[in-house]
Formats: sequence, structure tokens, C-alpha cells
Amino acid sequence: MSAIPQDLKAAIDRYLAENDAGSLVEKTQRMSERYRQGRGSDSAVEFGAYLVARLPATYAAVEFCLAELAGRRPQFSPQTLLDAGSGPGTASWAAISAYQGISAVTFLDNNLPFLNLAGNLAAQGGHSALRGARALNADLSNLPGDASAELVIAAYALAELPLAKAAQTAVALWKACENTLLVIEPGTPQGFARIRDARVALLAEGAHLIAPCTHVNSCPMQLPDWCHFSVRLARSREHMHAKKATVPFEDEKFSYLIAARQPGALEGARILSPPAESKADMKFKLCAGNGLTQQTIARRDRAEYKRVRKLGWGGLF
Repeated sequence: MSAIPQDLKAAIDRYLAENDAGSLVEKTQRMSERYRQGRGSDSAVEFGAYLVARLPATYAAVEFCLAELAGRRPQFSPQTLLDAGSGPGTASWAAISAYQGISAVTFLDNNLPFLNLAGNLAAQGGHSALRGARALNADLSNLPGDASAELVIAAYALAELPLAKAAQTAVALWKACENTLLVIEPGTPQGFARIRDARVALLAEGAHLIAPCTHVNSCPMQLPDWCHFSVRLARSREHMHAKKATVPFEDEKFSYLIAARQPGALEGARILSPPAESKADMKFKLCAGNGLTQQTIARRDRAEYKRVRKLGWGGLF
């Protein structure tokens, strides 16, 4: 189960102690309403709610995707990171945890208060690259010429833009990417639509897909279905209070795409939903080069059944 690092939690706790004005429940409700209206956060009130209710989920999704990247490209060891649409810098904290060799971090966001918040939190981090992170106040679709890095992450950033701009923005991010690009969006039909448009645009630019796709054929997913995954994260006491939750965990749903300038081995099939287990068998919904399929493994095939029982949603079959 995912949890944010202790130094990040300490930085958030310090921020809340200094800026907490009013009920976290009320702040979370106001933040949710702003996001339903397609508006971001621009005040300390909404920032407090974001740090408690959204940052842990974003961290968990980025952590999941970076673990997939490490599994697919174990030789990749980035030195530089561009956190595009950084918000409070959540993706950078996850990337530093995954890749301790990162020596330079750039936060990029068009929201100056968010950039200031990212710098405030990073200054309290345990990694020198975070403490010395550079901040760029710019739009994703019009990146400065010096905004480039070996690893570029755009976590829940395209959601702030119209769907029609997803492909154009993905290309801009790709041009800033020296090696590997990770794009994460909400695990909704709209979020996946942005990922699918980004996929088409990146393939046209010559990008090599790393995950979750195991092929470069046209995406076979059709509405009302959509490609998304899930990660479970621990809720803090403040998180439970803010969301009026009764269970100590949350399942974050997300869609993602990893592309690189070097080809990776495209193989296997991606598991698109939780495997369905019955008394007789286990069924897997899969996506591979031949399209969407369902694989059934009978219990009587004991060796194979024992092997596949370890596989889960989002893994490779």
C-alpha cells in the first residue's frame, strides 16, 4: 500500500499548521467543486485541501507508473527531471524516491502560487535535488527552450486543458523529453481520451511505447469501456477527516502512458481489470497486439493456475 515519504509528510504538516484556515472538510468540498468546474486551486485554503486529499493519490499513481517503468527499463537511470504541470511538486517527490541519482529537478507550472508551494515543500526535502529545484512559470503547450530533461512527467496536467489540446501538448512535452516521458491522467473516460490522443500523437512523432501498451497497433478500446488502472494508498487521519471516510485506505484510478526515445521490448498482454476468480477457473481481460481478449485458466491446470494467481490488474500476462 502506497504512502508518501516522511519528509514530505512533515513538510505538509508544517504547511497546514501555518496556513490551515477553517475546516478541512469544507476546504475539500470547495476544491472538489472548483475541479468539477474545470478550475484549479489558487489560494491557501484550497492548497491545504489539495495537500491532504489529492497529493497522496497523485503520489501513489506516479509511484505505480515509475515502478512499471523500472521493471520494463531497469537500465534507465535519469539524472534530470522535468515535472511538467508540477502543482506542489508531487511527481518530483515520487521520482526522487524511485531514482536517487536525479541531480536536477525543474518544476514547471502556469500557476505561480502552486510553484511557490512546490518550492516551499521541496526546501524541506531530504534530497539535494529537491531542495535546489528550479521553478519555471510557463504553460505546457508553450514550453521554454530550456525546459528539457531525461525524464519528463506530466501527472494530471492535461486534465487542466481542453481535450482538443491533448495531442498538441503531448508533442510539446515530447520535444522537451531527452529520454522518457510519463503522462498520467484521471482514470475516467475523459482522462483516457486524453491519453489515447497523446498515444496517437507520440507514435506519429516516432516515440517508442513502454507501458501500459504492449503493441503499437490502434487502441482497440471502445466506449463505454476505457483503459485505466488502480493503486491503493493509505489514508492519513487528516485525509479520512477531510473526506469523511470510514476506511483507512483509498483506491486511486488513473490512466497512463510511458514513451521513450529508445525502443523497449513490447511483449505479453496487459491485464485491464481485476481477474475474476471462480470455483472452476480464473478469467483475465487482456489487451495485446491482436486486440482485446479474455484468457481463462482452469483450476485443474494446477501449475499454470498457481502462476497466474499472482497476477493482478495492471500487470503483464
